[in-house]
Formats: sequence, C-alpha cells, structure tokens
Amino acid sequence: MNKNKYLLLISSLGCLALLLVAAAQENIFKPWRRIQSAARAEAGPIEVKLRQIVVPGLRTADRCVTCHVGMAPGESGVTGPKVVAAHKRMPHDPADFGCTVCHAGQSYATEKADAHGDVPHWPSPMIPAKYAYAGCGSCHTHVRVPNTTALERGRLVFQRLDCYACHRVDGRGGTLRVGGAHGMEGPDLSSAGATGYDPRWYEKHLAKSEWKNLFGPINAADRADLAVFLDSHVGAPGLVEAKALFHSLGCRGCHKVNGVGGDDGPDLTRAGQRDPALTDFSRVTGERTLENWHKQHLRDPARIVPGSAMPAMGLTDEQIEQLTFYIFSLRHSNFPEAYWPKDRIRAERFGEREFATDGATLYTTFCAACHGANGEGRRYPGMPLFPAVGNPDFLAVASDEFLAQAITRGRPGRRMPAWGEKEGGLRPEEISAVVQHLRRLGGPAEPDTKPSRWAQGDVAAGKKLYAVNCAGCHGADGKGGEALALNNAGLLAAASDTYLFKTIERGRRGTAMPGFTQASTVHPALSPEEIEALVSFIRTWEKR
Repeated sequence: MNKNKYLLLISSLGCLALLLVAAAQENIFKPWRRIQSAARAEAGPIEVKLRQIVVPGLRTADRCVTCHVGMAPGESGVTGPKVVAAHKRMPHDPADFGCTVCHAGQSYATEKADAHGDVPHWPSPMIPAKYAYAGCGSCHTHVRVPNTTALERGRLVFQRLDCYACHRVDGRGGTLRVGGAHGMEGPDLSSAGATGYDPRWYEKHLAKSEWKNLFGPINAADRADLAVFLDSHVGAPGLVEAKALFHSLGCRGCHKVNGVGGDDGPDLTRAGQRDPALTDFSRVTGERTLENWHKQHLRDPARIVPGSAMPAMGLTDEQIEQLTFYIFSLRHSNFPEAYWPKDRIRAERFGEREFATDGATLYTTFCAACHGANGEGRRYPGMPLFPAVGNPDFLAVASDEFLAQAITRGRPGRRMPAWGEKEGGLRPEEISAVVQHLRRLGGPAEPDTKPSRWAQGDVAAGKKLYAVNCAGCHGADGKGGEALALNNAGLLAAASDTYLFKTIERGRRGTAMPGFTQASTVHPALSPEEIEALVSFIRTWEKR
C-alpha cells in the first residue's frame, strides 16, 4: 500500500514539474517574450503580449509581428534588437495585407522555424530574405516589361542626364550639390511605374528656366528611353529587371507563364510556390533549400532533373541570381478581385501582355533561346541545329510572307511551334512586329517576280545530286541531321522555288552551308540546271 502511495506522490510531483516547466517555457522563456522585453517605445518598455495582424477580407491572421513588433500597426517607432525594426518603406501599408501574403511562411506560428516554414511538411516556406520583393508576384502581374537591352538603355540615359541630381530611385540619388543646391528637389521615383507620374513632366521642366539652363533639352529618343526606365520602377527593386532577363533569354519559347508561352517545358506560372516536400534534392549539393535547387537546376538542368530537355545555357552567376529571384516571384494568390492591383486586372481581365510588344522584346521573349539573341542561330549538345534567322543571306531570299508563315505555322515535327495557331501564342500584329525586327537585324528581302513554283528540273538527276552533296548534312531522307530538315511540310509550304534555288546557289555566310555555284575542296560547282534539278527533287517530298 505504501509503495502505491509513494508511486502516486512521485507521479504527481513529476506532472507538477512538467506543468511548471511548460508554464515557464510558455510565459517566461519564449524567444518572442525576450525580444519584446528588449524592445522600447518612446514612453518606455512595450507591453509583452501576442500580437497579430488580422485581415478579414483576405481571411488571414499573421502573428509575425509578435517578434517583428515594429511592423505591427501603430508600433513603427519601437526600438531595440534588429528584429523589431519597422518595415521598409512600401507603396502600400503592410498592415493592410498582413505578412504571409507577400513573404509566405506559417501565419499562426510564433516560433522562428515554424513561422518561417522551415519545418517538415510545410508546403509554403518563407521566401529567402534577399528575394523578399519576389513576394510582390503573389498579387502583382507587372505588364509590358521590356527586354534587358531596352531597360539598360533607359537606365544609362537616366544616369547620363544626371536625373539622380534631384530624384531618388531605389535609395540612390537626390544628392546635395556644392552649396546645398539642387539636391532632392524632385519626388522619389522608386514607384513611378506603379503610382504613375505626370506625362507632361518634360514640358513642365522646360518651363523652369533654371532647370533648362542647367540640364538643357532632351531629345525624343532619350525621353522614350526614360519612359521605359520609369515604367520599370514599381517599388520592388530588382524584380522587373529579373523579369526582363527572363524575357531576354527566350524562356517563354519553352515555358508558359500565366497561359502564354511554349509547351516544351513545364508551366512556370506557380514555380515560386514549389513544395519542398515534393522536390527531389538527391542531386543538389550543399543545403537542401529551394534556392539551391533552382540555382543548380539553372546551371545544369540535366544533372538536377535527369532526362531534362532544357539545355545548359551557360548563364553567369549574376543571371542565375536574377532568374532565381524571378522564379520565386512566380506565385499566385486567390484573393477577392477587390484586392487585385491594377496591373493584375490589366493582365487578367483586359489581356494586356506581361512583356513589351515591340519586335525586339517579342523576339527575345519567344525566339532568342533557340535562334540566338541576334538571330545568329544556336546549337546545344544533343539537339539539332537551330537556324540563324538573322543571317543576311537567309533574309535576302525570305519574303515577309515566308517569315510570317514560318512563325504562324511553325515546323511540324520540330521544336518550332505554330506561334500563330497555338493557345498562348502570338497575335497577328505581334508576328508582324517580329518580322520587322528580323528585317532590322539582317536587311530587306530581294524582289522575286517569279511564281512560287517554277522549277522544272530533272528529278532523277536532282536525287543523285542530293545524295552526293546534301544528304550528309540534311539527312538521306531530308529529315535533318547536322543541318535543318528540308523534308518538312511547314518549310516546303512556305518556301518558294526561288528561295530554295538561291539558298543552294549562294549558301549562308557564317554557317556550314556553302554556296554551290563555286567549287571547293569538298564539292564541285553546280550549274543553274543542276540546282533547278535539286529544287525539283526537294519538291517531291511535298507531294508525299
């Protein structure tokens, strides 16, 4: 009997001790309590309590401000450890939307690892701090973003014209001049692309004689470049630049984003919301984080995802950093439309493009990954040659109609999609803009007064000539090899006999395709009759 009493007593004391420890941990030793105890308001210590931001319209409640006290409504003046600092200046009040809407993580948690989502099975870890502005992609869909070249040109104009003398942009500029004059006289332009700016700014600047004497007139081209620069600043430093790089590398040629792009690669619309638990980290070196996975995948896709059709594009460290930033921004909130920003409404309700629709940006966005940034052509290991569409010899014999048809209908059986016919492709006016951009790259087409089909050569002779001179590169059946496929329904439907004849006659400078009117060490010269026979033989594939 006494043994049972002692056992009961010991058990009771043990339970009491556990309860005391639990109470102490909860009410004394919690990290957030220590953080708040070290914080100070203007009047003295702050009240130590759980804090949260509740947004009924979004059905969110975030307790992040329990540690990040300075980010709670009405407590931005709190001082103390770095963690209690106020939120960086934003175009909108963070308290209007909460924290996890932008930063992800676990909203109800108050322990650091739990709140940041760095725990097993939590599908939405916090975006790494250095990519914090990627969270803007949860709600925003930045529209009409140009390519990197146009963006850089605008930045250089802004710098060359010394606009930083009076205006701050992303924390830079507005510096005082000698004697304290002309320093930060104009507004901060860090969010000009989101909040808008006076379209008559130039006329108003000219009306100020002092400004006109100090800076002078600005030509129309520079003003256009300045508009590109200003429109790209939306209060999220670096994010639009990262998106511009995505457009410059031609990634949409293979990947869809928000329904627009190619189908060869996975849809990236929600790539920034990748679930770590569903990600294979077995081939990732170093920390098993999503940041590491994305960076190593961008550097060497086939090593991280065996069998991946994505080529290693030879990206620099800086480009990989920017693309990782952009990928983290590819997320999508399902909040009520009343909370949507204007850019998202313009994109989703009015069909406005996320990329600029000038020919240069359209070309780099959809075509550059395969055909090269300047149409010089590309070749990746294990893949067929992508032709040089900016080659002057090609453009001299390719009519605008030929180019438009090639873009519209693609090349059946090849990686070139029918951009004018597929869902998520290009609109007719966009295809026309791409054609005009190619003309700027390589020059105009030569006039062709002959009918589309005029070759009447000897097909049997053409077959023999093809086997000797062409099959080694284009394949015995014309299906391609070292060179592009001639036995392709899309090519044969769009190409005229003059196009085929002159291509064989002249070749293509800067490529492996020689001109056959002059003999070389590897092939004899062909007469016009022999070239016509070759064209007639190639046409036989069209009839099969």
